[in-house]
Amino acid sequence: MNTINAAAANPGLGSVPYGVWVLGALALVMVVLAVASPSLRRRSPHAWWALCGFPATLVRVVWTWRRLADLQGLSVPKRPAMALLGNVVVQGRALKPIKPRMGMPRWRRGGLVVRVRLHPGQVPEAYEAAAESMAHAWRVFAVRAASDARGTVLLEASAWDPLSVAAEPFRGSLGLLSAVAGLWENGARWLIDLRQIPHWLIVGATRSGKSTLVASLVSQWARQRVALVGIDLKGGMELSLFGPRLSALATNRSEAAELLGRLVEITLGRMALCRAAGVRSVWELPPPQQPVPVIVIVDEVAELYLTATSADKAEVAQVSTAFLRLGQLGAALAVHLVVAGQRVGSDLGPGVTALRAQLAGRVCFRVSDKGTAEMALGDLDREALDAVQAISVDTPGVAVAFGARGGGWMRARSHLVTPEQAQETAKRFAHLTPSLDRLYAGGAS
Repeated sequence: MNTINAAAANPGLGSVPYGVWVLGALALVMVVLAVASPSLRRRSPHAWWALCGFPATLVRVVWTWRRLADLQGLSVPKRPAMALLGNVVVQGRALKPIKPRMGMPRWRRGGLVVRVRLHPGQVPEAYEAAAESMAHAWRVFAVRAASDARGTVLLEASAWDPLSVAAEPFRGSLGLLSAVAGLWENGARWLIDLRQIPHWLIVGATRSGKSTLVASLVSQWARQRVALVGIDLKGGMELSLFGPRLSALATNRSEAAELLGRLVEITLGRMALCRAAGVRSVWELPPPQQPVPVIVIVDEVAELYLTATSADKAEVAQVSTAFLRLGQLGAALAVHLVVAGQRVGSDLGPGVTALRAQLAGRVCFRVSDKGTAEMALGDLDREALDAVQAISVDTPGVAVAFGARGGGWMRARSHLVTPEQAQETAKRFAHLTPSLDRLYAGGAS
C-alpha cells in the first residue's frame, strides 16, 4: 500500500501513458526524416519518395482537391445555374458546387496514381487542361490525365523528371518481335512491339539519340529468332557493326533496290502460302509452318530518294514501289520496316510521303529542321511538334513517340546502348542468323 501511494505521489517514467510514447516516437521519426530528407533525396530518390515524398504529397492531394476542382471548373453545381424569376431567366453561380469523387492516391515508383470519377457531361480533356495546376498544387514534376475506362480519369503524378537520367538497358525477356526502347515520361517501360505496330519511322539529328535507339533495338531483336536485314546508305558504316547478325546488308541504292525486290518476292511467297492454307496471316498458320519474321532496318532513308539523273529517278521509283508493297503487305506476313534518318521531308518527293503513311509508329528526336518534325508527327498531332522543338541539346536520347497508353504521344528516353555493346550482342547471337534463301515461303522457324 505504501509503494502504490509513493508511485502516485511521485509519478515517473512508468506512469507515462502509452499514447504519449507513440506520439513522441512518431515526432522523433518525423524530425529524423526531415533532417535526412535532402541527403536521402540526392542519394536514393526512390527511397526518399517512399519514406518522405509520397506521404507529404498524399496529404497535399487530399487537402487541395476541393479547391483545385472549384478553381479549375471541375466541380459542378447540385442545381442548375439558371433559375426562373417571374418571366426572367436568371443565371448565377452555385454556392456549393460538388467536387468530383476522388479515390485514394496509390503509391507508384517515382510518383502516384489517383482515379477520379467524372461528373455526367465531363470529359478527360478538362482534366488535361488542369494538369499543370495540379502539378503546382501537389509540388510534383508533372501530372498527366488519361482515361482507361468510361466514366473515370486516371491522374498520374511524377515526382521528378524520369527522363533527366539515361535509362538503364532492359535485361529481361520479352515476346517475339518486342523490345523495350526505354522509359516513358511517366516512368513506365517504353515497349516497341512489332506485332501491335508493325512499321516504324525514327528521325533525329546527329547526336540526338537516333543511332543509340537503333542499337538498343538491334541488341534485343538479335536475341530472338528473327531475320535482321539492313539497308545503310552511309556505305554500311552504321549497320555493318551488326553484320554477324544480319541476313543481308545493302550499302548503296542499287543494292537496296535489289534487296527490296527479293523481300517483295518473299512477301508474295508468304501470301501464296497463307492463301493455300486458307488463313489471313502467317500467325494463323500452325507453328511449324510459320516463317521466320523479317525486320528491315533502314538508315539514312533520304539517300534512297535523292535524284540527279533520269536513271536515278527510275531506281528511286523501284525502291519506292518496293517499300510501299512491303508496308501494305508486311504486317500480316511478318515483314516489318524500321526506317531511320536525319532528314525526312516532303521535298524528297511523293514516295516518302506515301511511305510515311504506312509507318504508323513514330519516334522523333531533336531535329535540325521543322520539315522533318512535320513529316514525322504533323499528320498525327500538331501539339507534339511543340514538344519536339522543346527538346534540349543537353538531353540526348529524349524523343517524342507515339504508342503510349491510349494511343497518344508522350516524351520518352531510349536506353543507353552503345554500338559496341550491340555489336558484341550481334556476334554472340550470330548463330541465330538465317540465310536469305530460308526466308522464302518454305523457310519456317
